[in-house]
Amino acid sequence: MSNQILIPKLAIVGVGLIGGSLALALKAAGVVGEVVGIGRGLANLEKALELGVVDRITQDPAEGVADADLVLLATPVLTLTEMASRVLPHMKPGAVLTDGGSVKGSVARAIEPLVPEGVHFVPGHPIAGTEKSGAEAAFATLYHRRRCILTPTAQTDPEALRLVRRVWETAGCEVVEMDVEKHDRILGAISHLPHMVAYSLVNAVSSYDRYEENILEYSAGGFRDFTRIASSDPTMWRDIALTNRDALLEMIERFELSLAELKEDIRGEKKDRLYDFFLRSKQSRDAIL
Repeated sequence: MSNQILIPKLAIVGVGLIGGSLALALKAAGVVGEVVGIGRGLANLEKALELGVVDRITQDPAEGVADADLVLLATPVLTLTEMASRVLPHMKPGAVLTDGGSVKGSVARAIEPLVPEGVHFVPGHPIAGTEKSGAEAAFATLYHRRRCILTPTAQTDPEALRLVRRVWETAGCEVVEMDVEKHDRILGAISHLPHMVAYSLVNAVSSYDRYEENILEYSAGGFRDFTRIASSDPTMWRDIALTNRDALLEMIERFELSLAELKEDIRGEKKDRLYDFFLRSKQSRDAIL
């Protein structure tokens, strides 16, 4: 347990899995003073207070960020700019605003012009999560051995960047930096496309009407494991699909080509091509384990 307070006052806008887990991790490390939870849903805020995720709650963003040293926006991607516009005018000089959104280009371009003199903005994205949401989903070890990507721009203050890096490292992350476009292209491939595929697969199978019963009732471990992420928050994934539209469409088109190749190999009973297709996939998948 550290006795060095890194963040005397932390304000979290949106106390769910991402924001709540960061608060718990920093509390466990002993590096945060007061944690203020900010949100629209009173029931969720009260649950966060009851669970010790936060120390104080408010539904007023201006009140919540007053005198905060670090403010984390952990709301759906399409709301980040609006929330930034509501909190930035009330942040003290020297304070740092960061976010946990999984799309960075559009977020950074929209928020940076809103940042007042003396306040700093560091775009970020912790690559961690589960299909659960809300304050009850938060846990202190969510970020252990996970990556957090920071996407500083030409306007990013170096000291603010170092602070946000230390915060995520303290929570257990390996922190890497990259430009916003590279981030959005990579995440479009490794995170956003798999979610689109999982949602599409569940919809395709659940709408299969050759038999009267719901065939999803027969799903075993493989189907459930593969489609687990289709239980994620629909609002969040609607927002991601729209805000990372170009990168996601590029990856969907690549996936369509791969699926079309598989379809034709099956149709043509091309045993060798099918074996090679499955082998390439197995080798790529095995390499990341």
